[in-house]
Amino acid sequence: MTDPYARLAAAAAEWDDLGPRLEPSALRQLALLLAALRLAKGDVAERAALLAARLLGEQLPDRFPGESRLTAVAAAGSAGHRGYVADDLAVLVLDGHRMVGPVLGEVRDRLLAAPAVGDAEALEGGCDPYGPGLIRLRGAGGFVRLPVFQFAPDGRVRPVVREVNLLLGADRDPWGAADWWLSPHPGLGDVPAALLGGPDEGLLRPAAERD
Repeated sequence: MTDPYARLAAAAAEWDDLGPRLEPSALRQLALLLAALRLAKGDVAERAALLAARLLGEQLPDRFPGESRLTAVAAAGSAGHRGYVADDLAVLVLDGHRMVGPVLGEVRDRLLAAPAVGDAEALEGGCDPYGPGLIRLRGAGGFVRLPVFQFAPDGRVRPVVREVNLLLGADRDPWGAADWWLSPHPGLGDVPAALLGGPDEGLLRPAAERD
């Protein structure tokens, strides 16, 4: 018996090789099935997983043979492949970034769990969410999430945040920049974002320059 969730996880692990081989229409169909899998539960979720896995088998028979053995099984959503899980494929196809796998997936989940606002909320606060020097993370469905530590109480971008983000290359690597701000920093003795608005805020730019 082949678990469809394990097949989706395997596709995520090998997406650099497998993704370009899918026909555009098949990729669109896969995206719809993965979106349904994220939203559904129970039998409906299992059906979406099974159909997505079968689609991969049809498109990539040399990599995923044995359609007759492909069966949806109860509680299969935990099945993985080399540390990848089925939702990693949804991240690649639907969310448009590569924070997946046993290491980066955990970082992704931690950073997306931090308080954030959407682009519409940032606009309401008087900030251009696509201005330079801002960290923009893509959450489920590719929707932009901007960590709230970047903004002062009046909704404006903190000047030191913009300066540090430019040093960290946040436009190129928003996940790396967010991890810098939201992880303990040995040179600062604290999480950098925790120093914003305090007496040690002036230490942030020199620390980023050293890093």
